[in-house]
Formats: sequence, structure tokens, C-alpha cells
Amino acid sequence: MAFCVFIHRTDSIYDDIPSERYQFPKQYLSRARQCEGDWIVYLEPSKVKESKGYFAVAKIQKIVPDPRALDMYLAIIEPGTYLDFGDPVAFRGPDGVVEQGVLNEVGKISGRAQAAVRVLAAADFVRIVEHGLGRDDDFLPRDGAGFALGFQEQTAQFHHLPVRERVNQLTNRAVRDRNFRKTVLRAYGERCAITGLRLINGGGRAEVQAAHIKPVEQNGPDIVSNGLALSGTAHWMFDRGLVGLADDLTVLVSRQSNDFSAVEAMINASGKLLVPDRLAHRPRSEFVIWHRQNCFKH
Repeated sequence: MAFCVFIHRTDSIYDDIPSERYQFPKQYLSRARQCEGDWIVYLEPSKVKESKGYFAVAKIQKIVPDPRALDMYLAIIEPGTYLDFGDPVAFRGPDGVVEQGVLNEVGKISGRAQAAVRVLAAADFVRIVEHGLGRDDDFLPRDGAGFALGFQEQTAQFHHLPVRERVNQLTNRAVRDRNFRKTVLRAYGERCAITGLRLINGGGRAEVQAAHIKPVEQNGPDIVSNGLALSGTAHWMFDRGLVGLADDLTVLVSRQSNDFSAVEAMINASGKLLVPDRLAHRPRSEFVIWHRQNCFKH
């Protein structure tokens, strides 16, 4: 087994859902097979405006022929393994190209960097993941094991781990929660999507929380399109079904609320969810429908 890089862009002609599957032509089959059962890193190409660079990792469960397209294949992502980087990694950083395997013998970028699927050296995989997961900033957890008294937040250390220990970190719940929070709060500009409030505490940290639309306990993925930035009160109401979302993202208030008018007054003036600019970051309809059918109190 080996690590790989998969290039993906949101306007791709291929039938990709990065957290679920990656479609590719037959020419890349032998390379993709090498990472079957192992981890890949997603890369958004530099020519994409405001490219995220290396933006996520996932584990390939299996490679199968695409039954809908001749000579096309699907890399199926193992459920629960996709993870957005809290800190996307630029292809070229301050110290040069992060993925050193694309350099030729004289240190120049080779044509290999254009390959949509390519094998990734273990050292490059670790370097990219360390950059993607390892920095502390203002998007740290504010509850659970990661929260201490006095607004002091404790963080796990990720640097300089051996390869397989690094891989094990990718399924650690604390690591996943931390990065989910970072990506969701960044996508929503640290603003509550329901109330519109952007509150920053005395330490400069955002007071909003990252909520899963479809909970992890119900196999909801740790992806931005399954997340909402919500204030503590809005999060509590959303999780308990006192507020929900219509298909057009109008905020719904449950008639079972003991103070319907007060809850309604909390909603921002538009009456709709305030969504991220990037289309790919906005709530996916399947998660919105799941919440309305399974959580919202009609």
C-alpha cells in the first residue's frame, strides 16, 4: 500500500464527491490501486482562483469500475475517514514546494506535478498532514476535553510523529472535532448562521460553535457542508429540534417551543440561514432533509 495525491476542483467535469468518491479515467488505475486501503491527500490545483492547495485527507476503501461510464473508475472513500484540514496547505510554502516528490534531480517542478493521481512519498504525506493539522490558532475547541477554565485551551501536539502514528491521529475524535470546528468557523466567517451575530470573547476567540447537521452518531460526515456555525443557544435549539431548515434554507421554528415569538426574534432579518460564499461549503440538501425529518419537532 502507498499514499497518493488526488487532484480535485469543485468545477471538475468528473463525478466527484470528495468525502464519498473520486472518479478517474483508466490511465490512472495502476497508480490508484497502490493506495487502495490506504490514505490519500486531496489537492486543489494552483490555477484555481484562491486555491486551497492540499485541503483534506481520506482513506480509500476500494477501487471499482464506474458502472455508468466506460473506462472510468471510482475510488470509494471509507465512511468516516474524510477530514478537511483545519489549515489548508499551499502547494508552495515559505520553504518551497511541500510535496518534494514532484521535484526533478535539479530541484525544479517536474511534469509529474500535473498528474491528477500520483503516488505520494511517506515523508511528503507526513509533512502535508503536519502542516494541515498541526497549527494552533483562534479556531480551537471551546468545550469538552479541549476546554479548560479561564478561557485557556489545551491542544494536542501533532508534530514529528512516525508515519503510522500520524495516520492513527486522522481517526482520533478530538483531532477531527478540532479541524471540523476550524473549517466550519472559517467558512462562516465566525458568524452564527441563524442569528447573524459574530461574538468574539476577551481572548480574541470566536464564541460560535461548529454544529453537525447530521450528527456523527448517525454517520454524519466531518465536512463543511454538514456543518453550521451556531451560537451556543442556537446550537442547543438546533440539536433538540426546536429550530430546523426548509429546503430553501429558511429557518423553521418548532411549534413545540415554549416561547415561539422569542425564538423567532433571534433569527436574522432575512429569515434564512446565512451561508458561506463558496457553494461547496453550503449545507447539502440531504443533510438538511435528514435533520428536518429526524430531529425537527413538527
